[in-house]
Amino acid sequence: MNTSRTRRTSPTPRTAVPPLPPLALIEIDAVRPSNQGFTLTGQGTGADRSHYRLDIKFDLPLDLRTRAVVGELLSQSDVTVYRTDTPLRNS
Repeated sequence: MNTSRTRRTSPTPRTAVPPLPPLALIEIDAVRPSNQGFTLTGQGTGADRSHYRLDIKFDLPLDLRTRAVVGELLSQSDVTVYRTDTPLRNS
């Protein structure tokens, strides 16, 4: 028997979140592989012009080819850092 099922979901209520001003816009200068991911470094264009470091970790192993592709993508990236005073809830 060939039947078609349509999944119906109720619309999720959206709460209005005011836009957050960026704390820093970081252009990635270097990407180095680490044990479980990558370490990105870059210069920020925020108010303080500080140097930033961002560690990205994966919960799964990456083979060499995937690591090379992801590293190249990340090296061509920019990161925007936002700050909110709203505490995060643990799920």
